[in-house]
Amino acid sequence: MNRMPPLAAVRAFEAAGRHENFSRAAEELGMTQAAVSYQIRQLEDRVGTPLFVRAKGRVQLSDTGRRLLPAVSSGLSAIADAFAALAEDEQDVLAIDAPVAAGATWLSARIGRFQLRHPDLAVKLTLSNDLVEFGLGKVDVTIRVGLGKWDGMRSDFLFRQHFTPICSPEFIAANDIRKPEDLLRVERHTPNDPMWAGWFAKAGIGEPPPPRRGIVLDGQLQEANAVLAGYGIALLSPLYWRADLESGRLVQPFETLYLPDASQWVVHPANRVGVRKIERFREWVQHEFEAERNGPLREIWERPE
Repeated sequence: MNRMPPLAAVRAFEAAGRHENFSRAAEELGMTQAAVSYQIRQLEDRVGTPLFVRAKGRVQLSDTGRRLLPAVSSGLSAIADAFAALAEDEQDVLAIDAPVAAGATWLSARIGRFQLRHPDLAVKLTLSNDLVEFGLGKVDVTIRVGLGKWDGMRSDFLFRQHFTPICSPEFIAANDIRKPEDLLRVERHTPNDPMWAGWFAKAGIGEPPPPRRGIVLDGQLQEANAVLAGYGIALLSPLYWRADLESGRLVQPFETLYLPDASQWVVHPANRVGVRKIERFREWVQHEFEAERNGPLREIWERPE
């Protein structure tokens, strides 16, 4: 037996339930009120219980209808998203999702070059630190942080995660910072983050920094704004802040980089290998990084084993 009720009846129920008004549902769907009422009665006969309470010339969802409506609305929305994704494929809209720090700095500063190189492709860039799920057509390709292995995905290595203390030149002068040990006595952003212990160890300071109070901000963008204003020193990724470092607005007092195990990867579903817009983005990103690989951050381009 086919357990799926007729789609026309489902659509009529969803519209009538959302409005709690058969006339408005009929207007939205381009049907008569009698047709909407007929479809809903057919659906009620199928499920064996009323979906609406009819009284004094108006309708309200029954308890069963209220339980059913959210799932039905979600299902119809997913169907609409799937067809919208097909339409975007045909329109050559490339939907990219990237971590906030990388997307708002390195990628946003360069994505215009991709558009100029491929003027026939439209680009939609969103920023999120959440693990984006593929499948509803909202995202074509992501930049992910991790070890590079996700089931059903193709992953292209970009660069290793990397962090080093960065601050303003005024902060260096005011606190007489000359050697890594000096950072133990100054204001450090998120001072109890284990990455600080990792960086101090890499800099040759064996003892982990003692716990201390300090400011905790939500990511590199906020931390960079704070250090640009002269407050504290933060562990930032110099690749993202190269323009500020080269201009002298920010200073990297020590060459030591702390490299966690994670890296940045271009990721997309393996079943979409060969999709033109995705392949063009993969090629472009690798081309952009070719110039970066000749810069000072040699360590970050070595793919971890």
